[in-house]
Amino acid sequence: MNKILDKALVHSEDNPFTPKAYIIRYWKKEISNTLPQPSFLINKASPLTAVQAASFSKLSGDLTSLSGSLPSFCSAANLLCFPDVGPSLEKHSGDVDFKEYSEKNFTNYGSGSLSGSDSFKNYSNDGNSALNSFRRYSRDSVGHNDKFTTYARDTNVPDQSFNTYGKKATGGNGEFTSYAQDVNVPNMRFNSYSDDVNGRGESFSSYSQNANAGDQGFTSYGKKGNGAVNSFKSYGNNSNVMGSSFSGYGENGNGANDSFTSYGENGNVPQNNFRSYGENGNAAVNSFSNYRDQSNVGDDNFKSYAKSSNGASEKFDNYGNSFNEGSDTFSGYGGGSVVNQKFGFKRYGVNNTFKDYADKKRASFVTYATRSAAKIAEMKVSGGKGVNKWIEPGKFFRESMLKQGTIMPMPDIKDKMPKRSFLPRVILSKLPFSSSKLGDLRKIFHAEEDSSMAKMMADSLGDCERKPSAGETKRCVGSVEDMIDFATSVLGRDVVVRSTENVNGSGKKVKVGAVKKINGGKITKSVSCHQSLFPYLLYYCHSVPKVRVYEADLLDPVTSSKINHGVAICHIDTSAWSKTHGAFLSLGSEPGKIEVCHWIFENDMTWAVAD
Repeated sequence: MNKILDKALVHSEDNPFTPKAYIIRYWKKEISNTLPQPSFLINKASPLTAVQAASFSKLSGDLTSLSGSLPSFCSAANLLCFPDVGPSLEKHSGDVDFKEYSEKNFTNYGSGSLSGSDSFKNYSNDGNSALNSFRRYSRDSVGHNDKFTTYARDTNVPDQSFNTYGKKATGGNGEFTSYAQDVNVPNMRFNSYSDDVNGRGESFSSYSQNANAGDQGFTSYGKKGNGAVNSFKSYGNNSNVMGSSFSGYGENGNGANDSFTSYGENGNVPQNNFRSYGENGNAAVNSFSNYRDQSNVGDDNFKSYAKSSNGASEKFDNYGNSFNEGSDTFSGYGGGSVVNQKFGFKRYGVNNTFKDYADKKRASFVTYATRSAAKIAEMKVSGGKGVNKWIEPGKFFRESMLKQGTIMPMPDIKDKMPKRSFLPRVILSKLPFSSSKLGDLRKIFHAEEDSSMAKMMADSLGDCERKPSAGETKRCVGSVEDMIDFATSVLGRDVVVRSTENVNGSGKKVKVGAVKKINGGKITKSVSCHQSLFPYLLYYCHSVPKVRVYEADLLDPVTSSKINHGVAICHIDTSAWSKTHGAFLSLGSEPGKIEVCHWIFENDMTWAVAD
């Protein structure tokens, strides 16, 4: 680690005006001890040369000029920026088979196609960002098949949109075999999906499985369709804090057949919203075979479900049997101007409401769980401890585990964020940083209003502007100087910053070797810093009172050879935490009754007073 820093020092001495050289001097000036400087933090400093730093500092005084130089600024400063993707006016005659494809917009693709098929086998896979748009895809086609085998898989911040997909098509099939699987912070949109079609089938075999955060939206799905068959075999399963919305699903359709085989299963806090589902439809058959089963909490909302539909058959085989109670709302379920409707729930969870549903002749509930029944089911699943299986083993643990010889699971501590660098404070101070200035930020970083970039900036600004909780001191920092200033303002100048050395052992069992109690194991205060998604490296730093900090060698459990050096923090007072915090779901206790420990993940860090 120190060798890396030595190289940085040698390079910095060649030119003392680089941002990194300045940070090294700043550390020596602001930190009172002579302990080794933290290379994992120093190396996050801006990589700009002295000339580049001076040039971009001058440009940042005029935001229009900086925006005009965005590609070179992003490249030189190691920022997260999406490419400016212009429309493609390419004409494709006959069937097309794309093996690899990314970062290009299709203004008009496959419209009016007759029979045949088009396929994309690998579309924007395995990248940091994926920015693609189809303005019109297979519109007015007849008997034409479209297939995406893998779409935006393993992508960090995908931004994909279809303005119209298969609109007014007759016959044929559209298929997404694997859509946005294993992605981080997706923003996926279908503005008009399979509207006004005649006898066309659309299917998603796997949709946003194992995704993290983000939002997905279908603004109009199957609206005014005739004999349309639409299916989602696996939708949002095993995802984390995923938001999904369907506005106008099957509205005014005739003979629709829509099915969700597995929807939101085993997810963490899924939020799903159907604003108008099957309204004014005729002879529709819609089913959810497995809806939000074994997920943690969650919030689902159906506003106007099959209202004024004729001859509708709506079925939920397994609805809302969440691992921990969520919130489900049906506002306007069935009803309206016709009565020959059939609804059924074979198994229905708890903590759900039907606000405007009164005519029980049109619905059947084979099993409707009460609170006590749900709790009994939860205990059976969790082995009697109330432990949520969604929480990764080892993510939270008790302080008693931190002793030599203990074998314990190690969670995946790998950093999933895009690689970025801090900005020099001289540039950062000239850039807007507030929700009220989001429009200016979007102009600088070329972010469209509804894009992933705009959303991630808005979310991070919201977190930074949130009022601190009781006893908390917080600040978002986009430069090393700002982080040093915040940490020393809370803890004083005699401080040390620590992070887990590497990611070895992630997702496996490890053996705890030698353990060191920081500050003699006394309860103390620390400053923890966690990354936020932003174009430049941004950390959310906050004071954490009443903690104990530990260092521990982590060993291979078979050979006992050292593979890592971990840093753990134990929160002694958990009385103000939420009852649904993952720690209690994992360890099976309640706020204030136990301490909770966790490892410091890759690129996160904790500051404490030096020993």
